[in-house]
Amino acid sequence: MNPDCLQHRLTADERAAFNKDGFLIVEDALDESMIARLIEVVDRVEARQRNDENRGRLLSVTNVIQEDDAMVELVSWATTFPKVWGILGWNIHLYHSHLDCTPTENATAQNWSVAWHQDSMRVNDEIESDPRPRLSLKIGFYLTDLTEPNGGNTLVVPGSHLQNRLECPQDGQSSPDGAEPVRVPAGSAMILDRRTWHSRSANTSSKPRKVIWLGYSYRWLRPKDEMTVEHLYPQLSPIERQLLGAGLANSAYDPQDEDVPLRAWLANHDAAVAGGSPHGESHSRPPSMTRGNNTGRV
Repeated sequence: MNPDCLQHRLTADERAAFNKDGFLIVEDALDESMIARLIEVVDRVEARQRNDENRGRLLSVTNVIQEDDAMVELVSWATTFPKVWGILGWNIHLYHSHLDCTPTENATAQNWSVAWHQDSMRVNDEIESDPRPRLSLKIGFYLTDLTEPNGGNTLVVPGSHLQNRLECPQDGQSSPDGAEPVRVPAGSAMILDRRTWHSRSANTSSKPRKVIWLGYSYRWLRPKDEMTVEHLYPQLSPIERQLLGAGLANSAYDPQDEDVPLRAWLANHDAAVAGGSPHGESHSRPPSMTRGNNTGRV
């Protein structure tokens, strides 16, 4: 992993904003070249998945990492991944991926309704604490301009990640108090705490909306989709293999150095995170300092 990514580590102000609002906007997360590569992937998948039944409707496709090298690169992208380890620590993997395509004027093509929710579904029914634990986050990489509020923007309620329940109108069209659209230019990313109440929205603009979502969690949380990535392992670096799920099941609970090469890399580059949890507590044996840097692409 290129040490240059360290300039994008989570700052104290960013941590405070994320803890307060439940999301964080990363401006200029993607350069124009990467945006173009990813749009090509999204367009290819959409062309394959579109049919008469879903034409004009929101298209959401999961398990998309294997679609292109650009998707693999995005998992440890320099402007965003350091913020992921800054929030969750080193015992992490990618547990979910999907891309969304919201065509133009799609509100007239389907019976659109807002769908306010926290991510992880049954987790929110079966964990009893209040507030519930974070457990995971996801990053939305916005490939198209969403600076106006009518383009299918993600809707969020800032600060709602600490609320297990949200009072919301039941008409399918209205939003709860405090809701706002995420308005960002193409190339921006949003890091979203899974507990933050959010919703899709209709695209009544003249431009399609294209977003790629990557979900990161602790390695002991089961993947949310198929994660068809094992065939990629031979070409990946050790840290990439960790992020894409390599390792025995027990290593998620009692990781050794070889199971979590990210920890060894951080021991040399971001020791505060490598030594324990991102919250400053040490729960695991320290990494071996003899393993040195991992080489190769990450």
